[in-house]
Amino acid sequence: MVENFRKYLVEFIGTFFLVFTIGCTALLHGSIVIPAIAIGFVLMVMVYAGGHISGGHYNPAVSLSAGVRGALEWKQLVPYWIFQVLGAVCAAFLSRFVGVAPAEADSIVFNIPVLVICEFLFTFALCYVVLLTATSKKCEGNSYYGLAIGSTVMVGAFAVGGIVCTGAFNPAVAVSLLIMGISSLKIISITALTNLVAGVVAGYTFKFLEPEE
Repeated sequence: MVENFRKYLVEFIGTFFLVFTIGCTALLHGSIVIPAIAIGFVLMVMVYAGGHISGGHYNPAVSLSAGVRGALEWKQLVPYWIFQVLGAVCAAFLSRFVGVAPAEADSIVFNIPVLVICEFLFTFALCYVVLLTATSKKCEGNSYYGLAIGSTVMVGAFAVGGIVCTGAFNPAVAVSLLIMGISSLKIISITALTNLVAGVVAGYTFKFLEPEE
């Protein structure tokens, strides 16, 4: 029980700092460069900090892909999701408190098919990298998994985030964007569903590539 709570607490803390960084950089900085770098780096350090305890997911899509892959017990999935979303919600409200008033959500218009493609691809890439660098037995004990994971998110943020899609690559982040007023319910719902589907595909892709695991 206590061991499980430690895992959930780590997921809460890591997701909190990820989303708080996203919120503050989005609400306080106009440049796309600062948010992308800050978000990639905070994810990297939080993965390094908590990876040995909970796996350092901080993302319901990653947890789902880990479940499909067999790196997370299915009974742990919902508690992971709950604490990830709680961390995201707390961070979203705090970032709104310290940040400036957000832009109107409806003023951001995305092409839905393009949004789905980009959110799917970079969420898949994130989950794929997590599984191969942080859960594969062939990579046990490596020191680069956090850098690889954080860099994947940073690349996605630079490439498509806020341009053709929300750049969430994470359902918990998607929920936080709604709370912060950065995006609309319709866009967030599509984003979160796409993220979860990508997580499932990444999980089965890992199982195909590494059948012995």
